Parts: sequence; C-alpha cells; structure tokens
Amino acid sequence: MTIFPSSGTVLGRVWNPAVKGPAVVTIRDGRMMDITSAAAPLVRDICEMNDPVAYVRKADGVDLGEAGTIAQNAVAQDRLHMLAPCDLQAVKACGVTFAGSMVERVIEEQAAGDPTKADDIRSRIGARIGASLTNIQPGSAQATQVKAALIREDLWSQYLEVGIGPDAEVFSKAQTLSSVGSGAEIGLHPVSTWNNPEPEVVLAVSSQGRIVGATLGNDVNLRDVEGRSALLLSKAKDNNASSAIGPMIRLFDEGFSLDDVRTAQLTLTVNGEDGYSLSGASSMTEISRDPEDLVQQTIGRHHQYPDGLMLYLGTLFAPTQDRDVPGEGFTHKMGDVVTIASPDLGALNNTVRLSTQCVEWTFGISHLMRNLAARGLLDG
Repeated sequence: MTIFPSSGTVLGRVWNPAVKGPAVVTIRDGRMMDITSAAAPLVRDICEMNDPVAYVRKADGVDLGEAGTIAQNAVAQDRLHMLAPCDLQAVKACGVTFAGSMVERVIEEQAAGDPTKADDIRSRIGARIGASLTNIQPGSAQATQVKAALIREDLWSQYLEVGIGPDAEVFSKAQTLSSVGSGAEIGLHPVSTWNNPEPEVVLAVSSQGRIVGATLGNDVNLRDVEGRSALLLSKAKDNNASSAIGPMIRLFDEGFSLDDVRTAQLTLTVNGEDGYSLSGASSMTEISRDPEDLVQQTIGRHHQYPDGLMLYLGTLFAPTQDRDVPGEGFTHKMGDVVTIASPDLGALNNTVRLSTQCVEWTFGISHLMRNLAARGLLDG
C-alpha cells in the first residue's frame, strides 16, 4: 500500500531522536527531507505564509532516509517515526455532515447508547428519516419544512438540528499537539463497548481562514457514550490518542485544490486479530455542507485561531454490520488495524487499543518551545 500521495507538495512532521523532538518534513524523490529552520520551525509557520508551496519546494533540507521506510517505523523515542502533521493548530471537528451518519446519530440517541436496541430502531425509523434527508440543503426553506414534518411525527432530534439546520456542529476534537500520526496506536476510552472508526478529510486552515491543504483523519467515535447524552461529547471524543491525523498535509497547488477535496474518494478497512475484515468506501460529493462553509462557520470575526486549525469535515461511515452478536452491529476489538486511504492524500494506518494502553501524551506546548529553544530555532 502507498502511504504517501504519489504526487503533489506534502508537509508533515516526524519525531527525530537526534534532536529529541519534532522535525518539519517534506518528501522529495521518495526521500524524507527535514526542512526545519529558524525561519519556519513549525508546520504552523509554513501554513501562515503567503505561498507555503513555494517555501516547501525551495527550502533547504537534510535527508532523513527513505520515506516509506520511516512511515513503517514503530513509534518509539529512539526511532524516526511519523507524527501528526500539525503542531500549534487547534484541532476541531464537524459532526453530522452526511445524511447516512445523521440517521445513525438519531439511532444512537433513541437507543440511549444501548447497541442491543439499535437494529430494531434502525428498522423502524431509519428509512423514514433517511428519505426525508435526501438532497436537503442545510438551513434552506425545504429543510425547515422537513423539520416541521419530522416534529409532527415525533422524529425530530438534536442531531438533525445540526444536520439540516442553519448551524453546523463544530466541536473541539483534541488538544493542541495531542493528535497521533500514521503508524501510532489509536485509543478508545475503557468505558466504551460500542464504538467505530470515523474516516474523514481534515483541512489545514491558516489563522486568516485560508484553506492551505488537506490530509486524512480518524475521529474515533464512542457510540454508547455519546448516545447516552450529547453532553458527554467530550468524553466520547477527546481522550488519550483518540485523534489520528496523517500521513501528511497535501498543500494546495497547481495540481490539487479544494475542488479535489470536494470529490475525494475515501476507503476504510478494518482488519482484526480474530480474522474479521470490514471495508467500505465513501465520496465527499455526498457531504451536506460545503467544506468552505464549514470553515467559515468555524473561524472568522466570531472566533479567532491565531495559530490556525485542523478541521475534520465529518464522516459518511457508521458501520452497522454485525461483528459478533446479531443485531448489535459493529464495534472495535483491541488490535484492529484501521486504514483510511484516498488516492490524493495517501493512507492513515493505526492500531486500536484502549486509551489507557496507548503511549501517554507528555510532549505539550511548553516541551515543544523548550526543545526548539535548545536547538536555536526560536531566534529567527
């Protein structure tokens, strides 16, 4: 499998044991090049430039080795390995942006997080709600009419409000620097017994609201936790190693733009240690809100992000195939290998563990600043 895009200008981060810290990298002719400098010691700094592509293409670099080999390295402090391709950016996520996942969120809510009730609820209301959501423009007069009809049928939900109402759901997915990269373990909170991967496109956005590139992400979902109460969203979404982003940001240039994101095709595969296999595909053409609209709802005069942000765009996937118990659908098992891939963006690979089993997050903003200062990179 190809980990990185076969073309384009990419920007990311690796852990470099030689400096006991992160390096800003790009790929040239299959080689991983360290382009960290005092002028741009952070991915954030490059994303803030007027022309990130020109900078990345011309920046002096140190050859760290064959990119594919580094991508396969285990996560360890004494080895070069991939990190999430963002550093000081906030990590935000949009929810309920595809009709199929809207229905599943309503089912979770109706089931109060109990997977044994989901299949029956799905058979009773899934088709009725799903048919109502086809080709709906969120916030439109038609959406208002659909809302009124679903309220009359006692089928309205807070998830449908953010799905087809005027305001998108945008939440904080992870703390700055806490996301893991490709090759890392991804974590589930130990209380969860009903959960699934959420393969998504993630946009890299500057502090001025300019979309500079895109990558892939896994917005791990704890269906039982959020299903009990939407107020448990943070517990369901923001845990140790629960945000995976990568492999690298593909910057927008003459061969790749937001229009390519709008038509991107994503695939998901889950391979379990028990021999279980799940695969699926989705198209960004089915998203209910345009990516640019989601960015504008996230950043602007109403909310600033001085270091920019990474924005998950939501998922179509909500796997319902039974894994073990008939009627209870899919849930993860420890050791599942999750691969999210797209021809334009590469592949993001992670192995599922409990959040309490994943490597603890210990390298925060203060540690990053001290590391960069010790390397003489804050003098630029």
